[in-house]
Parts: sequence; C-alpha cells; structure tokens
Amino acid sequence: MKKNIAIIMGGYSSEVDISLKSGNVVYNHVDKEKYNPYRVHVLQEGWTVLDDENTEYPIDKNDFSFSRNGSKVIFDCVFNAIHGSPGENGTVLAYFDLIGLKHTSASFYQMALTFNKRDTLSVVKQYGIPAATSVYLNQGDAINLDAIIEKVGLPCFIKPNNAGSSFGISKAHTKEEMNPALEKAYAEDSEILIESFLDGTEVSVGVIQYKGKTKVLPITEIVTENDFFDYEAKYEGKSQEITPARISDDEEKRVREIAKKVYEILNMSGFSRSEYILVDGIPHFLEMNTVPGLTEESILPQQANEAGISLQALFSNAIETALKAS
Repeated sequence: MKKNIAIIMGGYSSEVDISLKSGNVVYNHVDKEKYNPYRVHVLQEGWTVLDDENTEYPIDKNDFSFSRNGSKVIFDCVFNAIHGSPGENGTVLAYFDLIGLKHTSASFYQMALTFNKRDTLSVVKQYGIPAATSVYLNQGDAINLDAIIEKVGLPCFIKPNNAGSSFGISKAHTKEEMNPALEKAYAEDSEILIESFLDGTEVSVGVIQYKGKTKVLPITEIVTENDFFDYEAKYEGKSQEITPARISDDEEKRVREIAKKVYEILNMSGFSRSEYILVDGIPHFLEMNTVPGLTEESILPQQANEAGISLQALFSNAIETALKAS
C-alpha cells in the first residue's frame, strides 16, 4: 500500500517563495508509483493541503491530517522543504515529534542548532574546525565599530544570525558602510554576526544519508559576479556553480574530510549543504544549510546528479530513511 507523504513548503520567513518552488519540485519528482504525495502549504495565514486543481483543504493540527470528500487522510511521513522558519529552525519538527509523525530532517534540536550560525560555529570550533573571526551582537547592544574593526578587520561580513538565502547579508568595506549593513541585518533578525573576510575559493558541499551511510557529494565551486554570493548571485544567475569544483586533489580530500566530520560533529541526519572558503588550501567553515534548495538548478541536486543520483532517487531515499527511523 502506498504511503501518504506530506511535502511541507512555504514557511514564515523571507524564503517563502523559494521554499514553495523547492516543494513543488519535490512533488513533481517524487515516485508516485510508491507514494501518494500531497502539497502542504505552511503559511502565516494557515496550513492547507492543495490538490492538483489547487483546491485547499485545512490541516487539522491535532494530528496533522485533513479531510476530503468525507474521508480523513493520515500522513505516514513529512518531507520538509521549508527553508527558514518554521521548518529549517526545527520549530515545526518538534510538533511532528510530539504527535509521532516521521519526517525527512534531523531532529528538531539539531535543526535549531545549525540554523543558529553563532551556536553552530561555537560547536565546530571546539573540534578544531577553522572558521572566520567573528563578533556577535544582540539588537540593542552598544556598538563600538572601532573595536569590531580591530577584531575582524575590513572588509567584513555582517549577517543575520538566523536567516538563509543570503537575506540581510552585507559586505562592508569601510567603517561608514557598517551602520547601514547593521540595520539591514537587524531587519531580518534580532541577533547578528560580524565575520572577518576570508580571501579564497568558495565551495559548497552536500552531505546526506544515502542508503544507510553518510555520503559526501561532489563539491561545487562558487564563482560570483557580485561582491559575494548574495541573493542575486544565488537565484538570479549572477554566479557560476561549477561541479565538480576546480580544486586540487589535496584540497578536495580536505573539504570532503571536514564536511563529513562537521556533519557527524553536529549529529546531523537527512540533507545538508555546507559552505567553505579555501584559504591557502585549508577549508574554513562558514555555515550549514539543513533544508537546501531542491530545484533542478539548486546546488545539492546538481551535486547529486554528478554523483549519479536522480531527483527521484534522492527524494525516495530521504523518505525511506525517515520511514525506517526509530
């Protein structure tokens, strides 16, 4: 009997449109011979299931079910395609754990941890993983720009602590550019991170659970036309994403080893895609995305394709891994 799969998409953050696109790609490519997929919009205005005619059915939050034509539909598993809140930060996953519904992501705590850039960095640095020098601020903190510059230098990156898709990120080249950048970051989050600029080759690498084992996917080199890999570069064609990356064998080995180590340090499961800057051949960890883009053009699907894994196989593996989880 085919399993009922809820593909949750949307969310409560600036990434809602990107998430809807990812979720629809999952819906279109999931194996319909094995599963009954349903598109579930999780939005501020409500949670609804959409059928192929875009008729909406409200979700019963008591058990995450819905009723159609007098019949109640119960889900066997949730495929998490929500970038940002409440999917990538773990909030909705805690709810699924409470009602006993399996899902394709890591546990809610691991998701919350990795969504918080500062906390993630504090963990990986304890294990000797190289990273940028950083300063952390809460909204309302006194700001001493001279002291910050003395610590992280210029140029520096100013970014929201809890946000994705490069929303709210700026690269400040001068002291005068820092206050506008701080305001931009605070518009996305009440916590921000200021990091030193790492001058090197940027790479992105997916690490997933595949057929019961941790698998490091082929590495992608990021070459942006802009000053850094911002929203425009990511989603509006202002970058090249070269898979496999044009790096040396030694650099590739180091990235693969560190990427797998970070995945295991953070006790991850499911999807992940992490960013690194290679400085003098040494990978420096930037951040981890635990609900990466899942469109045909997105980086992780590109890497899976390079590894010989189709979108259907990638999504089926995630569902099967979740269904078998204890």
